[in-house]
Amino acid sequence: MSSEALRAAMVYRFLLKAVKKHIGKDEAKKHFKDYVAQEFQKSCSISDPTSVQEKIKLASDYTFLLNSVHHHKDLLFSYNIAVDRSDEVKRILGKSAASVGLQLPEVYQP
Repeated sequence: MSSEALRAAMVYRFLLKAVKKHIGKDEAKKHFKDYVAQEFQKSCSISDPTSVQEKIKLASDYTFLLNSVHHHKDLLFSYNIAVDRSDEVKRILGKSAASVGLQLPEVYQP
């Protein structure tokens, strides 16, 4: 396997991982993953190496953009004091408890 093919496979894997994480993996959003797979299959059949390199660079840049936008959104939510963060705090506490093998009790809601 050439280094270019290895790089393309790595970029493809990272892009699919970002799409699954940030866009979703349910059936309603499956067309995003299908589009990515279709574009990579098309680029495999292109004989011009510079065009393939441009597409790989574009996919890499899109992966970086997708990850960065969602990280930025998370930062904005974490810094905004006016937003009700009780759900976020519960999620963080649940993760912390789960990391040491504990589970938070359910709070009684009358």
